[in-house]
Amino acid sequence: MNKHLIEFDKMSWETPGIGIRFKAYINGNQRIRLLEFSEGFEEKDWCTKGHTGYVLDGKFACDFNGRIERYTKGDIFFIEMGEAEKHKAVLGEREKVLILMFELI
Repeated sequence: MNKHLIEFDKMSWETPGIGIRFKAYINGNQRIRLLEFSEGFEEKDWCTKGHTGYVLDGKFACDFNGRIERYTKGDIFFIEMGEAEKHKAVLGEREKVLILMFELI
């Protein structure tokens, strides 16, 4: 057994809402999530949490209080925590994205 290997393929998906599902590995105050946004996802509230992510597949946009940034497969992003960096993920019609997220909780 490899205690350092995270086996997402053996974990069940959690589905907290329409168009979002994830698998999470948590160790102390660190979380690694395999996160998928798909059609029907809508982020109603602004997020002020910090995120570091790698886009594994697909594409999406992030609304930073009216400033839109787009990310696609292979992109790595870093969003600082706080009100100044509040953000919402945005997907176009029929868009789907799979992201590996690294977060402090």
